[in-house]
Amino acid sequence: MPIPSSPKRRLRGALLGLLLLGASAAQADQLDTIMAAKKLRVAIDLAVPPYSMKDDKLKLIGSDVETAQLMAKDFGLELEVVPTTLTNRVPFLQTNKADVVISAFSITPERAKVIDFSVPYAPILVVVGAPRSMKINGPADLAGKKVIATRGTTNDQELTKIAPASTTITRFDDDATSMTAMVSGQADIWVTSPMLLKVVNEKNPTRDIENKLTLKANLLAVGLRKGEPRLKEKIDGWIRAKLGNGQLNAIYKKYHHAELPPEILNPAS
Repeated sequence: MPIPSSPKRRLRGALLGLLLLGASAAQADQLDTIMAAKKLRVAIDLAVPPYSMKDDKLKLIGSDVETAQLMAKDFGLELEVVPTTLTNRVPFLQTNKADVVISAFSITPERAKVIDFSVPYAPILVVVGAPRSMKINGPADLAGKKVIATRGTTNDQELTKIAPASTTITRFDDDATSMTAMVSGQADIWVTSPMLLKVVNEKNPTRDIENKLTLKANLLAVGLRKGEPRLKEKIDGWIRAKLGNGQLNAIYKKYHHAELPPEILNPAS
C-alpha cells in the first residue's frame, strides 16, 4: 500500500523541480539562443558618422554597420539592427532588447562592471572642437565657456574630468542633437570625435570647426551581457580572425581614411 506523501514532502519535491528547471534553462546560454533563432540582434545608434549613419537613399552605412553585417554573415545569421542611442546602449543589453552592441562603444572600467566587452576592433579619439578663431590651447581655456557633449558617452566623462569649475557643460541625449546645436551655432565647443567635427563643417562650412585638443584615444569593442563566456569567446575569435585577414582594417579604412593603429592590430595580449 503506497504511503501518502506529506504536504512538506510535496513542497520539497516542487522546489527541487523548480531548481532543476532553472539549472536546465541556465545551460541554454545566449549563444545557443542566438543560433537557434538564426538572427543576431545588434544595437546601433544610427547617427554616429562615420561609424553608423544613413546615406542619401536612407540606407544604413558606416564602419560599425559593416562590421555588424560581416559578423552576422560569418555566423550564418540574419542581421537585425536594433536602433538605439548612445545613452541606451547598456540598458538595451541589460533588458535583452539586443544580443550585442556594436556602436562606437568604448571600453571603460565603469561599463565593465555591468557588461562584458570583446577584444577591441577599432579606436575612437575624444577631442575638443571649436571654431578656428577661438583660442583653446588647454583645458584652462574652457573656463567660463559653454561646452557641449553627448550624455553618458566617454566624451562626456572626459570633459567632466578636465573642465574648470566655471565651464558650463550642456549635455544632449544623442549625437544628432549635439550636431544640430553645432551646425546652427547654438554651441561653439563640442567634445566629440574628429569625424563628427568634419561633418559639422560639411553641413555648415562657415562654422570652420577644428580639433583644438585631443583628450584621449579610446578602444572600441562589442558589448555583451555579463555571464556569456561562450558568446564572448566566439566574438573574440571572430574579431582576431578578421583583424588577421585584413577585413576589419579594410572596413575602417573605407570610412575613416586611415589604417587601424598597432594597438588594435597587434595587441599586447
